[in-house]
Amino acid sequence: MVIRFATTSEAAVVHDLMIKAFIEYNNESPPSSALDETVHSVLDALEKGEKALIAFDENRPVGMVRFQLKNEGLYFYRLSVIPEKQGKGIGKKILSSIEDYANKVGVSTILCKVRMTVPKNINLYSSIGYSVYDEEVVHKPNSVNVKVLSMKKELWS
Repeated sequence: MVIRFATTSEAAVVHDLMIKAFIEYNNESPPSSALDETVHSVLDALEKGEKALIAFDENRPVGMVRFQLKNEGLYFYRLSVIPEKQGKGIGKKILSSIEDYANKVGVSTILCKVRMTVPKNINLYSSIGYSVYDEEVVHKPNSVNVKVLSMKKELWS
């Protein structure tokens, strides 16, 4: 398994991995906004400073995560592993790579948001040291509300 930073020329790979992973949320109410993203929106974000890691298994892209450094820490989102590779520890390896990067750049807190309706993601993050620090309702168009947990992990204090 090789995990490395994505280049802007790999925006289509990042997008493809994300869509393959998030398609399972197409029937959620509302569907994940990840499914509304385009190769262009991913490219635009990467060009504006967003970072992404891609995981390769035998030179085949199998997972990715996107993230930004913010004042409160490293904020990651869109953690994606293709369906046929889920449950094999790839997501944990990607998150471990984010921790390595955070340590390298001197960031002690990693943050994410997760839908309360997706307990497998909450359990994944909890199993590797993340804890809930906030709960909110995100108001989407058409009067749809999404309950979201904010989770974080302190790497050192």
